[in-house]
Amino acid sequence: MAPHPCTPLALLLLLGVAQAESAVPPDAARQQALVHMVRQDCGSCHGMRLTGGLGPALTREALTDRPLESLVATIYHGRPGTPMPPWRAMLNEAEARWVAVQLQQGFPKENARQTP
Repeated sequence: MAPHPCTPLALLLLLGVAQAESAVPPDAARQQALVHMVRQDCGSCHGMRLTGGLGPALTREALTDRPLESLVATIYHGRPGTPMPPWRAMLNEAEARWVAVQLQQGFPKENARQTP
């Protein structure tokens, strides 16, 4: 039985919708929750000031030459064979991207006003 002629178009539309949803930045309340998560959970390995510890430093200076997509993939999928866990159970890809952008810009303090 041949697939319906509209099947490829329907799949492309579904992929486009999923892509658009994942590009929406988190709202202000979620941004605050993400800042808290990074400061507390990531800070337990990367240092409470994100200057390094068990894991490498996550400061703006340390991440200057790192491609954004690489940071997003590391946050979302982790690094197999290292202590870096995947965080996909705690956040979506858009949130992982937001965290990566914030890290590259110099991660904000908790309770600081966030921007998309």
